[in-house]
Parts: sequence; C-alpha cells; structure tokens
Amino acid sequence: MSRIESRFAELKSANRAAFVPFITAGDPDLETSFEILQELPAAGADLIELGVPFSDPMADGPAVQASSLRALEAGMSVPRLLEMVKRFRKSDSKTPVVLMGYYNPIHAYGTARFAKDAAAAGVDGLITVDLPPEEDQVLRAPANAHGLDIVRLATPTTDDNRLKTIASGAGGFLYYVSITGVTGTKDFAQGEVEQAVARIKAKAHLPVAVGFGIKTPEQAAQIARFADGAVVGSAIVTQIAEGLKNGASRAELAQNVLKFCTALAQSVHAARA
Repeated sequence: MSRIESRFAELKSANRAAFVPFITAGDPDLETSFEILQELPAAGADLIELGVPFSDPMADGPAVQASSLRALEAGMSVPRLLEMVKRFRKSDSKTPVVLMGYYNPIHAYGTARFAKDAAAAGVDGLITVDLPPEEDQVLRAPANAHGLDIVRLATPTTDDNRLKTIASGAGGFLYYVSITGVTGTKDFAQGEVEQAVARIKAKAHLPVAVGFGIKTPEQAAQIARFADGAVVGSAIVTQIAEGLKNGASRAELAQNVLKFCTALAQSVHAARA
C-alpha cells in the first residue's frame, strides 16, 4: 500500500475526511516555507499538496500566482524543492506529499529524471494541471515505474464518458475542481458539488478530494461531510501575502499560517461527528 492509499484507508476507518493544505514550495522563502511544511502534520494535515513554482500557472488565481512569483524570486527551483521534501522525510515518513504544478518545469528538468528523483526524495503523487489523460503517458509511465501516483482532475463539466478516461490510469485519489474557473476566485455550490462527488465515487472507485473555492473552516467542513478530502490552497497562501504586507516576521508569518491550518483541520475532522 502506498502512503496515499494507507492514509485514505485510515481516514475511512475513522469515518472522517482528509484535510489537505496546499502551499507553494519556497513561498515566501525557502526556510520559512520549509518550517511551515514541517509543522503541517502537527497542525492536522492528512496529506500535503506542495506547489511547484511556475511563471505561468494558468489554472491558478491571483493568490497562488503571486505565491509562485514570490517563490521564484526567492530562488526556488525543482532541485531545491526535491531537497525540501527529502528534508521533510527525515522527520515524517507517513504524511503523503503530492506535488501540484505544470509540465514545463518537469520537462525542463527531464521527465524520467524527475520521476526518479521525486520518488527518491519521498514524493507520493503528482498533479500536473496542464497534462490531460491523453497526453500524460510521457509522465505517467516513468512515474508509475517509480511508485508515484498520477492524481487527475475532474470538473463540473466532466461527463460520464470523460470520467472513464480520467479514472483509467489515475492513482491515489481524484481531485474534483468544485468551480469552473481558476483557484480562489469563486465560491462553490454545496448541493451541486455533493451530487458530482457522489457520481464520481460511484464510477471511479478512488477517493475524491475537493478543491478550488474552499476558503474558510466552515466551508471546509461542508465539503468534509461528503467528500474524502477538502483541499485548501488560495486561502492559505493569502495568509502569507497578508503577513508580508503587514510586516510580520518570518516566525510570526509561519505561526499564523499554521494556526489557520489548525482551524481548518479541526473543522474537517469534526465535520462528521
């Protein structure tokens, strides 16, 4: 069993959803980012999505775009990101880490080399936003050879036919995008998302985590009542941006982010009580 499979099995047994925070690696700088990453499990993270900074993150809204730019300006790179995961694994061997990003940095690094090095560093899965199922064999083959799950996206416009294509070859879990549009720009409609998740779970036989549009502990709890996981990203990186704007020290900034994540995690974990 992979770390992702094991974690979702544990959560299913406990009848609770996963809290899945997203942070961009290197935002606002390498050491602060690593401090946040290292403390996320203690704050309640069940899985962690670690963003791979990219200069043109087309699926992301302003908050995540800005976090990518801050990370790149601070010198974050793919080798440094992988070293960051390797450091994380020295103190945490159980929490799944999924890299979320775009194909360009992977292609520039070398796809086969990336899959090998990511697995060696302790990465568990990959979400590559701009690689649709018809085109992801270039990454899926080396990823699967090294035990990395290819986590795919489903959206409000995904019909049953398309869902079969998405589920075939997917691993770990499916990521349901709760809105049409980019990250962090709209609120989701709970009833519509609940129906979509039920349909996907009936046909795909993988856990379904929901992201895009979850901004508050209350919204995270709404999702956690019926989905297998609630992903929060833009609201977390916004905490970093606001801390920088308000002149917070790096230590204060990390503490504020972790405090917010703790509140989100508590809401997710209590949602089915």
